[in-house]
Amino acid sequence: MARTTWQTWAKRLFTLLFLVLIPALLYTLARNLDWQEVRQSLLAYKPGTLVLGLAFALCSYLIFASYDLLARAYTGHRLPTRQVLPVAFVCYAFNLNFTTWVGGVALRYRLYGRLGLDTPTITRILTLGLLTNWMGYMLLAGSVFALGLVDLPQNWKVGSGGLRVIGLLLLAIAGGYLLACGTAKNRTWRWRDHEVTLPSLRLALCQVALGASNWAVMALLIFWLLPGEAFYPSVLGILLISCVAGVVAHIPAGLGVLETIFLALMHGQVGQGSLVAALLGYRTLYYLIPLVLAVATYLLLEKRARAMRRHDKPA
Repeated sequence: MARTTWQTWAKRLFTLLFLVLIPALLYTLARNLDWQEVRQSLLAYKPGTLVLGLAFALCSYLIFASYDLLARAYTGHRLPTRQVLPVAFVCYAFNLNFTTWVGGVALRYRLYGRLGLDTPTITRILTLGLLTNWMGYMLLAGSVFALGLVDLPQNWKVGSGGLRVIGLLLLAIAGGYLLACGTAKNRTWRWRDHEVTLPSLRLALCQVALGASNWAVMALLIFWLLPGEAFYPSVLGILLISCVAGVVAHIPAGLGVLETIFLALMHGQVGQGSLVAALLGYRTLYYLIPLVLAVATYLLLEKRARAMRRHDKPA
């Protein structure tokens, strides 16, 4: 009885935090954006360019949402695709704009919990999604860095040689993961109260392919918004560097980090005005518009959950 009461109050507190936190985060984001600058940057593009750019962005979100479909095969839960994809989309959009703890963790536990999944299953979904994202990153970034497709300024401490070494290390980690999934006899590892089970090699290959594809499409959107002289592998490499810098800086949506690194590493390759306009367009198409769609989807999911609760109450 005491445990049930504690869980009930914990869920109520969690709901209250979301009702306060999400509007507060949205207000902070809206207040800190220069909407006039966003408007001017978008008006500089042809409508067809923006439509195709938005298609690239939504394609990336669809790929990311598919991580949770892989997790369904991994965990064995039976939620249909029509329920999995909206939850994954909402979580990814909130994750990008408001850090992993809001979108990737807290929101995922809340939404999947309402669909009937238990905490251990949600944890495994979250773990597999993180592995999919970062194993794909390691394979792609490792290849780009090891091939020397990104020229670093001479005053950067890492240097081009150091970046090649980092690339080889990333490739070794991704290769080691695939090797373990394909050959390990002991597939379940335990640490204290936590347990991790390696996926099959087939599932691991799907992870790496989806993760790498997502990062590649993100870079394709920026490349599409840049003028014709841009070099896609260079854009891809710079995006991969800036995303890690954003994670380390722990700034929501990587505000300022992405722009700083692109301006530093693409200096002389593309005009500064064109680059700033492309990055503003990228933020609008990849962050702001999907966030608006995610907020609407989240409200619909909440409305549906309330309707289901009322329906399930005894008369």
